[in-house]
Amino acid sequence: MKSTIITAGCLLFCQALLAQGNYPSPVTENKEAVEKGKFKPEWKSLQEYKAPEWFSNAKFGIWAHWGPQCQPEQGDWYGRLMYDQGSAQYKWHSAHYGHPSKAGFKEVINDWKAQHWDPEKLVALYKRAGAQYFFAMANHHDNLDLWDSKYQEWNSVRVGPGKDILKGWADAARKYGLPFGLSVHAAHAWTWFETAQRSDTSGPLAGVPYDGKLTKADGKGTWWDGLDPQDLYAQNHAPSKGHENITSLWSQWAWDNGASIPSQQYCEKFYNRTMDLINQYNPDLLYFDDTGLPLYPVSDAGLKIAAHYYNHNMATHNGKLEAVLFGKVLTSEQKKCLVWDVERGAPDEIQALPWQTCSCIGEWHYDRAVYDQDRYKSAATVIRMLVDIVSKNGNLLLNIPVRGDGSIDEKEVKILEDITAWMDVNKESIFDTHPWRVYGEGPVAAAVNPLSGPGFNEGKVKFSEKDIRFNQKGNILYATVLGIPSGDIQIKSLGKNSGGLKIRRIAMLGNKEALSWKQEADALVIKKPKRISNNIAVVFKIE
Repeated sequence: MKSTIITAGCLLFCQALLAQGNYPSPVTENKEAVEKGKFKPEWKSLQEYKAPEWFSNAKFGIWAHWGPQCQPEQGDWYGRLMYDQGSAQYKWHSAHYGHPSKAGFKEVINDWKAQHWDPEKLVALYKRAGAQYFFAMANHHDNLDLWDSKYQEWNSVRVGPGKDILKGWADAARKYGLPFGLSVHAAHAWTWFETAQRSDTSGPLAGVPYDGKLTKADGKGTWWDGLDPQDLYAQNHAPSKGHENITSLWSQWAWDNGASIPSQQYCEKFYNRTMDLINQYNPDLLYFDDTGLPLYPVSDAGLKIAAHYYNHNMATHNGKLEAVLFGKVLTSEQKKCLVWDVERGAPDEIQALPWQTCSCIGEWHYDRAVYDQDRYKSAATVIRMLVDIVSKNGNLLLNIPVRGDGSIDEKEVKILEDITAWMDVNKESIFDTHPWRVYGEGPVAAAVNPLSGPGFNEGKVKFSEKDIRFNQKGNILYATVLGIPSGDIQIKSLGKNSGGLKIRRIAMLGNKEALSWKQEADALVIKKPKRISNNIAVVFKIE
């Protein structure tokens, strides 16, 4: 999930590639053609995009960021970190699967069976909790396609579970009437798996290569006989500059700062795989874990995929564009072309265009330690994040980590039940609403909390009863207190001297008590009710 900032020198970088003759040729459409239509594979043409109204009204989605890296229950980026000698993942892998020179990530895939997966049960639970759309992961940086992929033999039908994971999710989402989203992360397998080229630098196996350079011929007589490990690891290339540093990839996410540039063959394969995905599943939403678009600026694959996705969606929706396409670290011009996704964070002001936060109650991939140590986000934390995001014209896409066997644990179920209870009373203040003239007031609104690259400012400030967020629906204003009021509630933005609204009636959602209130010069003062409707976020409905 990690992304980084597109650098100011990106244009110079692209020019340097062209001068060196290293810039890949445009991907061909011999196998998968871009659908003809309104959009062309150019940024200027993509600026004609407008996010559909249904997405702006939806506000809340749930994501199953689930794949083979959940099988070890060791958290995110396991497939990269297991090849880093001395890391916790390396030690765990060596103890449970064997040394990475003998048992690599492909053995994790083989171990993943998803034997307790019930997509209908999970999606029904997510819808009950208020999800207005559902996301499944199509592939991660580990490069395994989770559908019956035409262009990637390393897929979940042929290896691992022996199941078309996406078909199960898609059928469940559509049964329950939820728009279906897919997330695509595989563009970066080229550099992400470079750790598989390593070997131990000390110990009895020092210098013995890990399995990242294995070939199809090496599989004779093994469980993976007939498969080419290079179709998975993609490591027949020199590694990136600074690859010895496990975190170097973070600064190379935009294919700059010394990143190894993908081959033409790699770009073609990613293009064909993703086009096949779109054509098979016709997703309502499509998420790329990339700066801008996948493989941009070193290939036009992402631009062609985007144009195809929009045109294909229009062709299947009677000429109306209902698709939502996400990208990270977007320029102001790119935000006109696709929806801006912020990872684990939120901007500090209202955005003119719809946007989305993607976050998680734990690690992106299931982590047993988060469960054991009770480190999940509470329902209160999730709801307060959601209210803050919605006040700024955003949506929240929340990952509920799934175990390798396809189930979620009882602590996650309890969090979802608590979210459900809050939604049952207060959902009218979330769905189908729009930002007010200010998003909120209080200590957090007054604090400086800048985004770091793709996001990552989540949790750096703590909400309290002093923090209030606004959104509106027609002539109704919702003012949500992000905590449990301990005294009278004072809302400065609604004082007479601040151009406050002419207020007719105030009620607390979930509480029929007649409230006592007064609109004073410097604030609207609501006398503390005798009963508070919930212990997460109290919503005042102001007419």
